[in-house]
Amino acid sequence: MSLQEHRLSNGFRIVTESMPGLASASIGVWVSAGGRHETPQQNGIAHFLEHMAFKGTKRRTSLQIAEAIEDVGGYINAYTSREVTAYYVRVLENDVALGLDVIADILRNPILDPNEIEVERGVILQEIGQALDTPDDVIFDWLQEQAYPDQPLGRTILGPSERVSSFSRDDLQSFIADHYGPEQMILAAAGAVNHDEIVKLAEQLFGDMTPKAPFQMQTARFQGGETRQIKSLEQAHFALGFESPGYRADDIYVAQIYASALGGGMSSRLFQEIRENRGLCYTIFAQAGAYADTGMTTIYAGTSAEQLPELATITIDEMKRAASDMSPAEVARARAQMKAGLLMGLESPSNRAERLARLVQIWDRVPPLSETIEKIDAVTTGDVRDLAQRMAEAAPAALALYGPVEDAPGLVNLQERRAA
Repeated sequence: MSLQEHRLSNGFRIVTESMPGLASASIGVWVSAGGRHETPQQNGIAHFLEHMAFKGTKRRTSLQIAEAIEDVGGYINAYTSREVTAYYVRVLENDVALGLDVIADILRNPILDPNEIEVERGVILQEIGQALDTPDDVIFDWLQEQAYPDQPLGRTILGPSERVSSFSRDDLQSFIADHYGPEQMILAAAGAVNHDEIVKLAEQLFGDMTPKAPFQMQTARFQGGETRQIKSLEQAHFALGFESPGYRADDIYVAQIYASALGGGMSSRLFQEIRENRGLCYTIFAQAGAYADTGMTTIYAGTSAEQLPELATITIDEMKRAASDMSPAEVARARAQMKAGLLMGLESPSNRAERLARLVQIWDRVPPLSETIEKIDAVTTGDVRDLAQRMAEAAPAALALYGPVEDAPGLVNLQERRAA
């Protein structure tokens, strides 16, 4: 495999990795323009703009965009996160130029037709309604809001319906003008790709873009808090979050290994004790999420109203126990799971392109895979125990409860349990 990087004179970055033996390629452009780049009045506009990119350009109608890719058997999609918006295609080797041309077209030439804006506004409002009707989705937005109140990082990606209902064509154009510059874009391609050809195409398609002033992202402050949304549901939903390292922190891999050992699989502590031994829930897991300057380790479970108090108590107890008796075998298993997940994921050109883009965004380079493996292998049992102790005793916490949760223990109760 051959990894290569290039930067155009205007700051547009390109990273490719050829994967011999593949007949297809994944190509996309990752733009540093997500939820964290919005003002309060713009909340939801990055996601709205992602939708509008497929609604027609100066060269193609919305149908022609879809047909251009699907006529050659390809796939096109996009997503918005809190730190990035991505537009990507999966095509066969001979259609790489076409795929990149379509991506450039929707990024640089969107018409933003007022009639299409109204149509897509209705679609997004339906999406917001669907999210609100999905407890194990919306609870994470509420947890995020409690963890980072009154901050861009704490707002939902979809935005509130009242904001989405008011966005105009001028609003969308203004967001593009502020955030869709060449230095904010990373073209990543993996699979059956030729680096020199990709660079040549990128120069033609993006080389004339004018650089924009860099955006100063507001520094995140994990504050914590509690929200309790009472509703008649079959299950009570419980999400508990703790401040943890961001992806540039030295101990990011410690946090990920800790979360895996605590609740990352069927052999994890929370799964074994709470589900297997006590039968208190069907679903429980822990995960370590990370952003540029902060992170959050989240524990989620869905259970009955009657069993939630016991589940919450045992969760805190297991966190505290991990600080004193996390075993070398558990840490080794979590390390192995993490490395296997990384290496298995890299067998997919789509996952590989995603990883390339994210690493360039984080580090402005792609660290060798061996460097990442070395950092994972360097995590010791002592490192994990030290982090587990901070999580159990000192890390700021946020709590979101949804469903029949009138009698569920609150954040104060859980903090008292942590201190006991």
